[in-house]
Amino acid sequence: MANDNSFQDVLGRLEDVNKYLNLPPAIYNRLRYPRRSLIVSLPVRMDNGEVKYFEGYRVHYNTARGPAKGGIRYHPKVTLNEVITLAALMTWKCALIDLPFGGAKGGVACDTTKMSRDEIKRMTRRYTHEIAMFIGPESDIPAPDMYTDEQIMAWIMDTYSTIKGYSVPGVVTGKPVCIGGSLGRKSATSQGLVTVLLEAIQHLGFSHGNLAASIIGFGNVGAIAADILSEKGVRIVGLADSKGAIYNPKGLDIKAVKKHKADTKSLAGFKDAEQVSIDDLVCLQCDVLIPAAVAGQINIRNAKGIKARIIAEGANDPTTLEADAILKDKGVFILPDILANAGGVVVSYFEWVQDIQRYFWNEDEIQKRLEGIMTKAFKHVLAIAQDKKVDMRTAAMILGVGRVAEASAVRGLYP
Repeated sequence: MANDNSFQDVLGRLEDVNKYLNLPPAIYNRLRYPRRSLIVSLPVRMDNGEVKYFEGYRVHYNTARGPAKGGIRYHPKVTLNEVITLAALMTWKCALIDLPFGGAKGGVACDTTKMSRDEIKRMTRRYTHEIAMFIGPESDIPAPDMYTDEQIMAWIMDTYSTIKGYSVPGVVTGKPVCIGGSLGRKSATSQGLVTVLLEAIQHLGFSHGNLAASIIGFGNVGAIAADILSEKGVRIVGLADSKGAIYNPKGLDIKAVKKHKADTKSLAGFKDAEQVSIDDLVCLQCDVLIPAAVAGQINIRNAKGIKARIIAEGANDPTTLEADAILKDKGVFILPDILANAGGVVVSYFEWVQDIQRYFWNEDEIQKRLEGIMTKAFKHVLAIAQDKKVDMRTAAMILGVGRVAEASAVRGLYP
């Protein structure tokens, strides 16, 4: 989860990038504040008859480029500060990829592992009711995030549609295909990450057939990325989930690992690997490190020990500001989150477009369009990095923040 200083890190990076953009003070200061933040209390009747209260949030950081776009997460440590941080990152991400969206994020502070399916459903419907004035296909389009999935998106769509009195599939993305979801959505973040990673490997002159990778996080993003990279010949040597980490320098059998995870609900105890701590795994030998779990996973405590030559950020905000400086001095090539994990929002955009048009594409077309957008974004960021002689994160911020600033300036200040 994001640390208490996460939004300060975002502002710090914004300040750093403004040294290259030299934005007018009025525009720069406008980008330092979220446009609107909503806090809601959610009374939910639990299965035992008790009414329990949860706190939820929805933040629109900036909507100069279009409707707000961003996921909804369910986690006991969700805070307003974290949601604002992630909404800001979504703003830069959508602009970097050149999607016609602003940035948003939402969340509910809850522990779904201790809730029944019906309790989660009732909480989701109540949350949707409370934020209904914020969301809509022309204003704010939520999507899945940590501990939310296509079923939760279906409940949100149904609740919103019930309020409106007619079906509104475009209110959320990441839905089941049977109610307007897009083919290719589940694997989109991982596909996009692998696309830019392979571009980076080619740029650096490496051969992906000789590379070893460790992945922190074995949820949807990490597990699918492991599958795709294995098929490309990359050796997966380390994996971690919330309960443990495993390491085998000769390579892990991903199919066997996934079966073990399905059987035991954890990576811990997998026989053909060394059992290590998550902190240790971050620093064990590998060529590519993919943090695909929570924010702040790479921090001042472990950054000096990292041996990877490439870091591809599958998670949002996984590297703290202090760790970033250490890794930059070490010469690590970082594919920042707002570039590396943007595949999810790209296919979310495709889904939104398909819902609005009521016309759906086949999966091959979606994969081809996704690869084209991610490749173009990588090359654009790389060109800025080489021209300005900056790292990839700074270059990505220059591109993303610059586009948001341009839209804000053109639209002007009202009244």
